[in-house]
Amino acid sequence: MSVEHDEIPFDDRLGAALRQAGDSFETDGTALVAAGRARGRRLRLRRRAAVVGGVTGIALVGVGGALLMPWDGGRGTEPSVASGGTPVPDGTVVTPDRGPMSGPELLRTLESLLPEGTFSVKEARSTDHPLGPYAHLVFDDGHGQAAVEVGLGRIEADSEKAEEVTTCPDKILARYDACKRSELPDGSDLMILQGYEYPDRRADTKHWYAQLVTPQGQQISVTEWNAPAEKDAPVTRPNPPLSPAQLKSVVTAEEWRFAVDAIPKKPSGAEAGTEPAPPAAGGRVRATLVSLLPKGVEVTSKGAPGTEYTYVVVDDGKGRSLVQINVQHGMSDAEDQLFGPDAETLPDGTKVATQQGPGEKGGSGVVMWTVDTLRTDGLRVVVSAFNSGAQNTAATRDTPALTMERLRKIATSGKWRIVSGRP
Repeated sequence: MSVEHDEIPFDDRLGAALRQAGDSFETDGTALVAAGRARGRRLRLRRRAAVVGGVTGIALVGVGGALLMPWDGGRGTEPSVASGGTPVPDGTVVTPDRGPMSGPELLRTLESLLPEGTFSVKEARSTDHPLGPYAHLVFDDGHGQAAVEVGLGRIEADSEKAEEVTTCPDKILARYDACKRSELPDGSDLMILQGYEYPDRRADTKHWYAQLVTPQGQQISVTEWNAPAEKDAPVTRPNPPLSPAQLKSVVTAEEWRFAVDAIPKKPSGAEAGTEPAPPAAGGRVRATLVSLLPKGVEVTSKGAPGTEYTYVVVDDGKGRSLVQINVQHGMSDAEDQLFGPDAETLPDGTKVATQQGPGEKGGSGVVMWTVDTLRTDGLRVVVSAFNSGAQNTAATRDTPALTMERLRKIATSGKWRIVSGRP
């Protein structure tokens, strides 16, 4: 059945951005995936992630992925000559008003930037679509069909989030063959990653993508596979069609910056009459997590101190165990999606849900234990532990190093209000 380019029901995909933060930048479990989905729909969508790529359950921030949506954090994007602005004698760049770009226009742009070949299975969303602009097609250069797609959005330049989405993910969280981050002459940050759709390599589907963030806050992601679909499709070629150099050429094309500038700007929190919640304070999330670990547990490695997500690997003498945490604000509107009727309600109104199950990301024998909490002010703390030092490697012990009781104490600790700047 054919689908109009600008009316694609992608509730479960949310474009390239929603694949990057998922399976390539794996943060496991129903609870954490639900966190990403809820946060993504509300804040940007936008993932996961990653962002574009490996992104079918939206991953948490800090795992390398970002969800692309027409959101500029309340700050307008400065116009640039590269994105269609016109300089005047005093040096000012004047950007003419422009209407939205249609899905077919974005598809034509993508086709024009790819090598010679044929195109099929075309899908797209316009720059004024509520889920954000997106273009997807199947490309065949004579060596096999391959899915290629582009996601566009805005992000606050020079922010911690912008750095996260252009930083190669930790190999404890993701498997890949190569990843390179570089700064371009115009000040843009570029990351190119060559990875896999399935971290456990149960299929040979490769997932490569480029993620660009410009000084003006334009975020562009180009993703490709060596199959006509990212999942559940036979591999048709050894590698995706675009080399890393070609990915760079496509993602840095000026046409995409023009398209991002055509995304309608959302009013700031003040203009909309709402006050955006501040993020948790960087490294304090990790420091607080470490302070809540039981005695006798040694921290053997630590993840980068992101604004919301971080992890540590611990060892109590019985083997390595990954512990990860996400601290999110403004999650009250996702309560019904995250907590079912069997969730516990504490005397102060905090919702608590627990889950014990398989790690789901391919590591042999890996289990994941999770405690998820939501306070009445919308502060959500979800913490998980694994019986392995990484999500996608074999189990190193029978159970995680932290008991469910300890995970509960960590998630419900009053220290998170202090970290979050709450009374």
